[in-house]
Amino acid sequence: MAGKGKKTTSDGIYQLKITLKDIKPPVWRRVEVPGEFTLGRLHTPIQMAMGWEGGHLHQYTVFGMEYGMPEEDLDMGVEDEDRITLDRLPLHEKVKFHYVYDFGDDWQHEILVEKILPRVAGKTYPVCVKGKRACPPEDVGAVWGYADFLEILGDREHPQREEMMVWVGGGFNPEAFDPDQVNRRLRDSF
Repeated sequence: MAGKGKKTTSDGIYQLKITLKDIKPPVWRRVEVPGEFTLGRLHTPIQMAMGWEGGHLHQYTVFGMEYGMPEEDLDMGVEDEDRITLDRLPLHEKVKFHYVYDFGDDWQHEILVEKILPRVAGKTYPVCVKGKRACPPEDVGAVWGYADFLEILGDREHPQREEMMVWVGGGFNPEAFDPDQVNRRLRDSF
């Protein structure tokens, strides 16, 4: 039994800052998720908060251990992400772990445990509380492809600009981020 003033980890809400590495200025999100979430379940709020579509493989590295979706056809040597919860990992405030999405584009994310908070009665989790800048479009071609993409969109005379505008669905604002839109998606999924 927990002592007075201490909370059990199963009641904990993990406030995570997820930063897409190698993009300047940074693209990041702050999310709050329950400690009972498995790493497999954490994948969905990460995808939704960042703006990814979820069509590629992913993997976590936590204290040197790799977690993902074991595939019988692929010997990736990973632990099953659905068998470990956040509150069973030795995570505490200021600890960082890593998440990679799309092994082709190799989108590297750093996840910082900012705080472990008490659960707020009546509050829906997971929730995205803040973020900055738009996530690169899916399949843009990694960090370098994203830089090229932004350069093309920024040059009204570039011969590929119209093609890129069509590919991205008509427009792209690298500074845009709407946490309310993310939270609507999260509420519909959880």
